[in-house]
Amino acid sequence: MSASNYVEDNVINSTLRGAAYPVPSGVYVALFTADPTDAGVTANEVQASVWPSYARQDAAAGGAISSGWTAPADGVSSNAKTIEFPANDGAGTVPVTHFALFDAASGGNMLFHAPLESAKNIEVGDVMAFAIGSIVVTAT
Repeated sequence: MSASNYVEDNVINSTLRGAAYPVPSGVYVALFTADPTDAGVTANEVQASVWPSYARQDAAAGGAISSGWTAPADGVSSNAKTIEFPANDGAGTVPVTHFALFDAASGGNMLFHAPLESAKNIEVGDVMAFAIGSIVVTAT
């Protein structure tokens, strides 16, 4: 999983320049049809025009932000809850190739991103879900 430019800049500002690191109020999982890159390009995020009920999912499911992630060990953390998107209620298949973590349910800043282990075609009626421990964030 790659850190976004936003995270990289804030780590440097915090550790080398004494700036306060901005703490997100939540972490939301987003789905993409192409790589959002370290710049956090959201043009390829799944759109409501093709999957009307699509929305970023809160990794903590409404709980405290810390409840959505395991405590880090040696710079590694993973999702502590199942993350499930609503069924595709659009008119056709939605190809999903990447996912990302954001600090907001919409807009906001991308924190990390990665390709799926294998691209998924989300057919009408299909549900996309990440099992507990399947999203692994490693600080490198």
